[in-house]
Amino acid sequence: MAQLKSLSSSVSIGPQLQPTDMAALAAEGYASVINNRPDDEEPGQPSSAELEAAATAAGLAYLHAPIRGMPDDQAVNLVRHQLKADADASARTAMFCRSGMRSSAAWAMAQRLGGADPDDLRDAAAAAGYDLSRLPL
Repeated sequence: MAQLKSLSSSVSIGPQLQPTDMAALAAEGYASVINNRPDDEEPGQPSSAELEAAATAAGLAYLHAPIRGMPDDQAVNLVRHQLKADADASARTAMFCRSGMRSSAAWAMAQRLGGADPDDLRDAAAAAGYDLSRLPL
């Protein structure tokens, strides 16, 4: 499984996950998976439908909020809604895209909508290896 890095106590982020990773995520205490990768972005990547089926079989909630370039309002709002539901349930969330960069940006933008401090968000992302210094928060 790809190495996930913590952005907060309840959200981890990383590169492409595989259907075979879903059971391991559930065993590690994750409750949901957010896929920010568009289908067919790269040859050989698993489809969202394959990932959703594996997540559901493992007992995980699954959200596909694809992002190309900068996260748009729809993707950010979908991510925000899922993260809020998970936080309300004290649940852990795994987010991914190709490298984790788009997912970290969507996380930060969603958290900012909830009133989080932009510098704190950038610091958390930097600690996980993602540079959001140019992201308008």
